Amino acid sequence: MSTEAVSIPDRDLLRPLRYLWRIPLLLVHIVLGILLCGFVLTWNRHQVMKDGREPFTHRMIRAWSTGLMRIFGLRSVRVGQPLPDAVLFVANHTSWIDIELLHSQRAACFVAKAEIASWPLVGWLAASGGTIFHRRGSNHSLASVMQVMVDRLREGRSVAVFPEGGTGHHGVLKVFHARIFQSALDAQVPVQPVALRFARAGKRQVDAGFREDENFMQNFLRLLGGPPMDAEVHFLEPVPVHADGRRRMAELARERIAAALEDRAA
Repeated sequence: MSTEAVSIPDRDLLRPLRYLWRIPLLLVHIVLGILLCGFVLTWNRHQVMKDGREPFTHRMIRAWSTGLMRIFGLRSVRVGQPLPDAVLFVANHTSWIDIELLHSQRAACFVAKAEIASWPLVGWLAASGGTIFHRRGSNHSLASVMQVMVDRLREGRSVAVFPEGGTGHHGVLKVFHARIFQSALDAQVPVQPVALRFARAGKRQVDAGFREDENFMQNFLRLLGGPPMDAEVHFLEPVPVHADGRRRMAELARERIAAALEDRAA
C-alpha cells in the first residue's frame, strides 16, 4: 500500500454546512428505505438472478444504496464486472459503509457480525436485506452461518463476506480466514474477490473506514459530514476453485485485492 495515502484533516470548516443539507436528505431516504423494505422486498424478497437477468428487487436495492452513498458524498464507481447468478463475493472490510457500497453495484446476502443487528437503521436494513449474522468467537454460530451460506448459494442467491473477520485500520489488509471459502466449494459456485477502495483525485483515502476505538455512530457522523470521495468497487478475476486448497484460495483472493487497493503512479 502506498505510504502517501492521506485523508482530510478533522478541521473542516464546511462540515456544518454539509450536515445542514445532508441530514434532511438522509431522513427522506430512510423513509424511502422503509417503504422499500416494507413493500418491495416483502413482496418478492426471494427473487434471484438467473442467466444474468437482474430481478426488479435487486435493481431497487442497488438504486437505494447508490442514493445513500450520494447523500454521504460518496460517488460509486464500478471497475470490472460482477459475475452473474450465484457467486461468493469476498471483499476487504473498512466499515459499515462497505455493505451499502457493494450493494450499490450488486445485490447480495452479507455475512456480518451479530452486533450490527442492533445498530440504528443499518441493522434493520441489513436484516431486511437478508444479512446472515454471526457471533464472533462462537464455533456453533460459524457452523450455522456456513450452512446458511451454502443453502443461499444453492438457491441461486449471491453471498458476500469479509474474510478478514473484522475491519482493518489505516488501510491495513489483514489475513483472510480460509474456512469461509468452503461454502463455495460445497455449493459449487465461483468465488470473486472484490476490492473496496475510497479515493479522492485518484489517491486512496485510508481514513474513510473505522479509526481505532471509533464506534459506529462516530464513524457514521464523520462520513456524513465529510468531503466528497469516490467509492470504488473493483470486481476482480475469479479465484480458481481447488477442492483441497481453500487456504490457497484465500491467499490468492487477498493478493488480488491488495494489488487493486494500491495507488497507481501517474
